[in-house]
Amino acid sequence: MLGKILSAGVFGIDGYRVEVEFDVRSGLPAAVVVGLPDAAVKESKDRVATALKNSGYTWPDGRITINLAPADTKKEGPAFDLPLALGALAATGQMLSDRLKDYAAVGELALDGAVRSVKGALSMAMTVRAEKLRGLILPAVNAREAAVVTGIEVVPVRALAQAVGFLTGELPIEPCAVDLETVFEDARRDDVDFSDVRGQEHAKRALTVAAAGAHNVVMIGPPGSGKTMLARRLPTILPMLGIEESLETTRIYSSLGLLPPGESVIATRPFRSPHHTTSEAGLVGGGTVPAPGEVSLAHHGVLFLDELPEFNRHTLEVLRQPLEDGVVTISRAAASLTFPAQIMLVAALNPCPCGYLTDPKRECHCTPRQVQAYLGKISGPLLDRIDIHLDVPAVPYRELRGKAEGTSSAGMREQVLAARERQAARFKSRRMTNARMTHRQVKKHCALDDAGESLLKQAMHEMGLSARAHDKILRSSRTIADLEGAENVTVTHLAEAVQYRRLDRNLFA
Repeated sequence: MLGKILSAGVFGIDGYRVEVEFDVRSGLPAAVVVGLPDAAVKESKDRVATALKNSGYTWPDGRITINLAPADTKKEGPAFDLPLALGALAATGQMLSDRLKDYAAVGELALDGAVRSVKGALSMAMTVRAEKLRGLILPAVNAREAAVVTGIEVVPVRALAQAVGFLTGELPIEPCAVDLETVFEDARRDDVDFSDVRGQEHAKRALTVAAAGAHNVVMIGPPGSGKTMLARRLPTILPMLGIEESLETTRIYSSLGLLPPGESVIATRPFRSPHHTTSEAGLVGGGTVPAPGEVSLAHHGVLFLDELPEFNRHTLEVLRQPLEDGVVTISRAAASLTFPAQIMLVAALNPCPCGYLTDPKRECHCTPRQVQAYLGKISGPLLDRIDIHLDVPAVPYRELRGKAEGTSSAGMREQVLAARERQAARFKSRRMTNARMTHRQVKKHCALDDAGESLLKQAMHEMGLSARAHDKILRSSRTIADLEGAENVTVTHLAEAVQYRRLDRNLFA
């Protein structure tokens, strides 16, 4: 007796089709799972057998062979419990259904037959649509997540018996539906605002430039100057996520099981702030079968690295590829996978080990050698990939206790959106920003007059900047010109961009 049912798995962040074949033959009772199963999949036969019995069905006697095809792809996790149970019922004649060829099923089974959540429901739903199947049967808690994929029926079930009833036609279940417009409208409400930050108007200006062109930023200042507050409010001035961007980001969270309960998609730009003890694998991804890290979790959002020199230097160096290419490639013996990592990097650090080198009110006791060793933990090549270097001094008491409201997120976002519109028109793409211009595009869109050429030459000579820093300055000045609505980059725009690179000299002179 042979029973077949379709399912889906996740490899990295991508879904793939899986055929579950359940064969029962006469012989001594035994069950074997083939098709490169991991430990969780091998153990599934025991969970399924108990769940079937507690749901009023029987586990077949005899020699059982369970095949998960394709056989050359490693199968991970408990998501195959439900299709395995349905295959057992189909193979033994306990369930007769003509819907098995039209629907895929995923879900972990509890011993009482309840269906538990799985990881990667969104990627699985995308696979079901790509395979032109009619629908996907999955745990009710994952239904809203999968329902954002249009063109298929998403059938939520809470127990094995419900899945059986639906497939036999005895229990009609209404497919789950999600109104994405409502989801995104609800996500427009921000809990924080730049008006919460007292003073630091020059820092807000620099972050407006950064957001307008998607430039990376490093902030340097004493403890308590507001670096973290500024960084946490940066997503509030970025453009809202588009649906395509949202689905790309949601797939990453879904594959790791990190999608917040009750949410169908990631509708706001992510803000990730890993601790400085984070490992290389935690930051960029890794594992025997590669999984995404913090860089990919910040895809289309902000990755904030506080206390930058405290991170392991080797860990920081692995950021070079994602900052340059927008992707992370992880190679292991089992596989080589590429994860998306289009991020804005925002970093913060103190000017010295004690933090008070630039504070006019407090005395710094660090020696020049200690300061150099502390700041030297950040390599020149990594700093080269950060467009804007920003001093964030301590806030004076007058500004801290002042009653005047500072620049708000709404006002800053308005400027950012206007500059992004100009970039979209220039590059004929809403995804392209000034920070990602190629060298050829820099030459085309950042032409300088004689005064600008003279200023740039002087800056390059005095600060000892690299060719990459040269292009970073021009990209930043193009963004500053876009914020002003200017057609060409002028010496004024260039001068502001140059001052955002002066920490090259301060840190490594």
